[in-house]
Amino acid sequence: MVTVRAPATSANLGSGFDVFGLALAGPADVVHVEPADETTITVTGVGSQYIPTDPADNTAGVVASALDAPAHITIDKGVRPSSGLGSSAASAAATAVALDALYDLGHDSETLVRAAAEGEAVVSGEAHADNVAPAILGGFTIVTGEGITTIDSSLALVACLPETVVSTRDARRVVPVDASMDALVETVGAAATLTAGMARDDPVLVGRGMRDSVVTPERAELIAGYDDVRDAALEAGATGVTISGAGPAMLAVCYPTDRRAVASAMLDAFDAVGVESRAYQTRVGAGATVYD
Repeated sequence: MVTVRAPATSANLGSGFDVFGLALAGPADVVHVEPADETTITVTGVGSQYIPTDPADNTAGVVASALDAPAHITIDKGVRPSSGLGSSAASAAATAVALDALYDLGHDSETLVRAAAEGEAVVSGEAHADNVAPAILGGFTIVTGEGITTIDSSLALVACLPETVVSTRDARRVVPVDASMDALVETVGAAATLTAGMARDDPVLVGRGMRDSVVTPERAELIAGYDDVRDAALEAGATGVTISGAGPAMLAVCYPTDRRAVASAMLDAFDAVGVESRAYQTRVGAGATVYD
């Protein structure tokens, strides 16, 4: 048996739609794989009742098929499905790394990212790598057609997850099909600022770089209390706040000393609009890890 832990992730980060992603130190999925002639899947943990176990409909099963590596796969979910925290990506990433180790396939990391992205297509309809790349590689990742760039970071983060659901498919439907030149220039500037901030481990620059006037405003309409929660986090010391992935989770970057206050403020703001939530006081973390 091989066991792999893969972290929750946050994609887009405001200005980096379908390009930026980062790994969170927690929560995470843990996947166990054993050799088999045919793939089978068992799912336990948070939200497991909503996850299909048919290999053709499960991200892990699709990864096993993509790698031609059948196995008995057990997924212990620590990342809630439909959270905006890369739940399906965590399972797909952990499975790709685990199967590579189990069968000594020797694939490089970008091959494993591509295989994991095939699993993501089951959920989103397209093979996006913005979540699976950081889930496998860790840190802050930039995914383009030319490849994947990774930047190490240890920035403090708060991920606040309301007890509501926004499906990835619904969130993609509200994305505008075009943007003005002014909006494009603003987004490019913000993305460049965010990248510089990650390279410098500078929460102020990263916070500035989370600005986005194209995708985020449309998706924010799907999250009850978004503006109030964002304002509360900023008042408590966050340097930037945006939607995590497709939502409904919200991601705040801050100084480590402000993390507790930011988490509390976000929880209180959701509570004020009648929405229960939980907050993860975390940081940018490592990618998939193979356990002994």
